[in-house]
Amino acid sequence: MSTPEVMVRMRIGMEQVHYAGDLVDGAMMLKLFGDVATELLIRHDGDEGLFRAYDAVEFLAPVQAGDYIEAVGSITHVGNSSRKMRFEARKVIRLTGNPDNPAEAEVLDEPIVVCRASGTCVVPVDRQRR
Repeated sequence: MSTPEVMVRMRIGMEQVHYAGDLVDGAMMLKLFGDVATELLIRHDGDEGLFRAYDAVEFLAPVQAGDYIEAVGSITHVGNSSRKMRFEARKVIRLTGNPDNPAEAEVLDEPIVVCRASGTCVVPVDRQRR
């Protein structure tokens, strides 16, 4: 069974700010990747499974309140109970920083990749789709 790429999109709110300058903790991207992984496993196996480990994580650009982030992922390898996956988070909308209009935002012509990762999830053998 082939599993298509999965994508979630969310707006980063002030409640996610962790650092000065309205910066968001990188762990927020890993939370989004976890949501993507869960959907991938449900679509592939009919079970949420468990995230086992990240093989690599790269934080490439800052994420701030007001940004819209798309997190995408796909299964790259299927083992007996393991599913290797790759993920990418992209900033697609950001605030312009205009002091005269703090709510002014722009849709980016080219999304900015803010994080990449790869990891492995597992699904109990008795819950896998055949």
